[in-house]
Amino acid sequence: MAKSKKKMFSGVVYSTDSDFQYIEEVSDQETNTLPAQQQNLRVMLDKKQRAGKSVTIVTGYVGTDGDLEKLGKQIKQKCGVGGSVKNGIILIQGDFRQRVMDLLTLDGYKVKQSGG
Repeated sequence: MAKSKKKMFSGVVYSTDSDFQYIEEVSDQETNTLPAQQQNLRVMLDKKQRAGKSVTIVTGYVGTDGDLEKLGKQIKQKCGVGGSVKNGIILIQGDFRQRVMDLLTLDGYKVKQSGG
């Protein structure tokens, strides 16, 4: 059984009932995007497992993947650097914590600096 298939079956290990029908729970529903005033974003700097290069990370976004991609693209354009959006996290190449915090604050997001 594939890993993705295992995630769909939760709670039932084994059943002796011959008429047992497992009801799958589908969790592919994307959450609605919260307004900017209700978002609590964290901005931090990371150098681990990146060959000593620093990366600014934005976490805590609640919303659809499309809206997160738009926000990531907007931040990358305004900072003039590269980056990516993976697993609900925005990665910006370089140490741009203060600039990213300023940009997000101007857009109405609640932003806190996290880490050292």
